[in-house]
Amino acid sequence: MPQLDTSTWFITITSMIITLFIMFQLKISKHSYLSNPESKSTKMMSHPTPWQSKWTKIYLPLSLPQQ
Repeated sequence: MPQLDTSTWFITITSMIITLFIMFQLKISKHSYLSNPESKSTKMMSHPTPWQSKWTKIYLPLSLPQQ
């Protein structure tokens, strides 16, 4: 039974890692980041909803009168 030749594994794994590193560096370098991001206003906007103008009451089963 022949043995597995592992003499080229080191060069293969090393070249793969270097290639992945270069690819990720190129991918990251294509992103443009804002130099000074401005903060957005966190003021809450009030939107009127149809149920805010009406008086509603939720009746739970436990709040009904006992029979």
